[in-house]
Amino acid sequence: MRRRTLLKASGAALALPRPPASGAPADPWSRVPRILARIRPPAFPHRFFDIRRYGAVGDGTTKNTLAFRRAVEACHEAGGGHVVVPEGVFLTGAIHLLSGVDLHVRGTVLFSTDPADYLPVVLTRFEGTECYNYSPFIYAHGRRDLAITGPGTLDGQGMAGPWKSWRDPGGGAPADQEALRGMGERGVPVAERVFGAGHYLRPNMVQFYRCRNILIRDVTVLEPAMWTLHPVLSRNILIQDVDVIGRINNSDGCDPECCEDVYITGCRFHTEDDSIAVKSGRDEDGLRVGTPSRNIVVRDCVFSGRWGGIAVGSEMSGGVYDVFAEDCRINPLDFPGRYNPRHPVFLKTNKKRGGAIDGVYVRRFTGRQIDRDCVYLTTRYSGQTGDRPAVIRNVHVQDMVHDGARRAINLEGLDSDPFRHIRIERCDFTGIAEPNVIESAPDLVLRKVFVNGTEVTYP
Repeated sequence: MRRRTLLKASGAALALPRPPASGAPADPWSRVPRILARIRPPAFPHRFFDIRRYGAVGDGTTKNTLAFRRAVEACHEAGGGHVVVPEGVFLTGAIHLLSGVDLHVRGTVLFSTDPADYLPVVLTRFEGTECYNYSPFIYAHGRRDLAITGPGTLDGQGMAGPWKSWRDPGGGAPADQEALRGMGERGVPVAERVFGAGHYLRPNMVQFYRCRNILIRDVTVLEPAMWTLHPVLSRNILIQDVDVIGRINNSDGCDPECCEDVYITGCRFHTEDDSIAVKSGRDEDGLRVGTPSRNIVVRDCVFSGRWGGIAVGSEMSGGVYDVFAEDCRINPLDFPGRYNPRHPVFLKTNKKRGGAIDGVYVRRFTGRQIDRDCVYLTTRYSGQTGDRPAVIRNVHVQDMVHDGARRAINLEGLDSDPFRHIRIERCDFTGIAEPNVIESAPDLVLRKVFVNGTEVTYP
């Protein structure tokens, strides 16, 4: 697959509009260069630790969990460097990274389908609620200067083993999900929310928890057990030129949760769920942690996931602020897949969540043949109700060109919590089957928006 080059420090890659003259409202895009200037990928010493030196065998059947652990520990104790996975297929259980370690994959890391290989349990988040559960396949907690780099493959074998059956009715996961959510609602101490062995909450593929200075670049990530790239409570994150392919339920491509200063660029997502979903915790537990996601920049990506292209929520109780997405393609002809995406822009919350989605800016998206709506904002997600405000405001969509959808715009709001400051301009939607739906958006502005060749204005 063709890879894209790293963001240039100057020149056309950062050619953004100048701030307006004094007295005019500030262009939110003028904040992007400052965000990008803060995102610096970690650097690693020129030291290399080939996992074969620590007993690894790349035959696809020998389990190499101990060899990975020894190589990571040696690299960390030496002051950092690169743990090298050479050509071959290296079967393993959980890999726990330490500060200063770049996991450099040239061959294939094949993750075990035996849940016991992801024990003991670790502190994690499952769908926005903190708990102790099976370790993510690649995990770090409280570390800094971490990387996973290519050009190799991480294969989670998500469709093999028990993972898919756990989610089925009677498979155990629905009961455990409800139990965990109930613990979050009741404020059960996190130390008492212990799942793992005997339970059925699927582990994430890659999770960096309370980490700083993260780089994920040039790898192909296949078949997670559920969410794929999941940084939590972390900052200074660059995810570049990564291909994510997942067929299992809830195989989101990338879920930055309670994270700050994140740049996702040149990535391609073909997943059963959202491509990129910005999150910040669920319901009472998300409000307890109380950490928003903010300053997220997405650029030059391909979305072929089943649900949202750029999504926010629904686990966003800590708040999400200032998400910028530009120059992305939805379901292009040169990237065919078995899923038609449903919503290039998908913002979702409800009155049970609390928190706010404040500041989502999208421009120059192009796409074709989706199942539902090009721009979909809802404060009625999953039909859940409560007594907290359902806040979505300051959403701007510009220069979107899309052919083939149910609707161009679907704003599904509540009279008690109207959308505020929604602006859609210079967009051209063709092949649209049904009229727009606009509910509870009193200050919506549509300018130069065309649907099937007819200009649509509002108010």
